[in-house]
Amino acid sequence: MRFPPKTVTLLALILVISAISYISCNKDRNVTSTTIIKCVTCANGGQCINDTCRCPAAFEGTSCQTEALQKFLGNWIVNEKGSNTGIQDYSIYIDNFSSLTSITINQLYYPYISNFVSQTQLSGSIAGDSIFIPTQPLYDSATIVGKGYFTPGTDGAFSTITFRYQVTNTYTGVVNDFGYNNPANNPSVWTFN
Repeated sequence: MRFPPKTVTLLALILVISAISYISCNKDRNVTSTTIIKCVTCANGGQCINDTCRCPAAFEGTSCQTEALQKFLGNWIVNEKGSNTGIQDYSIYIDNFSSLTSITINQLYYPYISNFVSQTQLSGSIAGDSIFIPTQPLYDSATIVGKGYFTPGTDGAFSTITFRYQVTNTYTGVVNDFGYNNPANNPSVWTFN
């Protein structure tokens, strides 16, 4: 059976278009999908990816409903021993500063400071379970820098922050290290009060 030339041309054109469509629609098997699935309602700008809310740094929880900052706020009992100072127990207070990730830490390092300094107030930030103090003046002749990690309390235990920091005397260069540069030195441990 013979087909008219127009039919043969039309069939050839259909085959070419089908081949091109098949080739262009084959997915590269090495590419991982990052499709955002609209499965859960995530609060505060969180995105649902693979059935899990991915929260911005200032929020946490299964649907990003909780401010991460809240767990850091309040009174803490500090227990520490620096590379140049003995064991100390004292209280500090963490307060909200100006944003959902900014905090102030009041009275850190206070027992080591001479009487002429009335109080210390440091600025810091949080991201998830981490807390940071950027390098800043502690008082006239010292700077401080540090970072720590929050551990929630379980089975009746209080929450803690393991904080590693150092204070540098800007006149003498002497460093009092609380596990910041030397892991052999103990970190400062803060227990929620």
